[in-house]
Amino acid sequence: MKFAVAFILLASGGCFSPLCAQLASNSGGAPGAESSLQQSAPPQRYGRIQGDTYISPTGLYRVKIPVLPLLGGTISDTPNVVTFDDDFSIHLSLGAFPLTQELKSDLETRGAKDFLTHFFDNIVMPDFVSNFPGSTREQKAILLPHIMDGAVLLFSLHPGGSNFELRSTISRRIKPVVAKRGNLCFVKYGYVFVVSTEVAERALERSTYNKTADEEDAILRQRLLDLVAKMEFSPPPPEGKN
Repeated sequence: MKFAVAFILLASGGCFSPLCAQLASNSGGAPGAESSLQQSAPPQRYGRIQGDTYISPTGLYRVKIPVLPLLGGTISDTPNVVTFDDDFSIHLSLGAFPLTQELKSDLETRGAKDFLTHFFDNIVMPDFVSNFPGSTREQKAILLPHIMDGAVLLFSLHPGGSNFELRSTISRRIKPVVAKRGNLCFVKYGYVFVVSTEVAERALERSTYNKTADEEDAILRQRLLDLVAKMEFSPPPPEGKN
């Protein structure tokens, strides 16, 4: 069974829209959709908002919304991914993809760290490369054994792939920055989760930006852990029961 995740970065309204993703289902995949906190009649939303909380379409998880409408906060989602974005420094995406039988066998064979790294390299990275040629993953894969029973932290670089590029430049002559993302991957209740965020400061601060690679890693790690700490999970019902 082919398992594909398409991470698509769209251009909309003069600036990059949030990172979106779609899981290709057995029936061929459902179309993605974007929705905004700022629109009076937004397009279809797959999950739902309850107060200050986003609840996934399956009810598998809920998370406190990390952006505010007054600061340009938007929420975009598909059946598998939700993205939180604002006009200042927040760009967070949270994807949950069901483990097929093939993936379950792969997990049992490889173990959590190798499985999650392989999943990211072979399912997520090819789409990043397609959208931003020259994208690479940094070699290190950091196992966080106390996070979600064993999460893996990965860092990736994307030439011209910053979600904040057109918000921070006034001339096309300025060379786009190389965006850096942190990606936290883990398995929970039969789903592979991929949580991703960008160091927005690379694009926003430009020539004054002076963080080291280690400092960037620490920033991304903390931002990802902060989002995961806002998540609550509900195990799916047993098969054959509603």
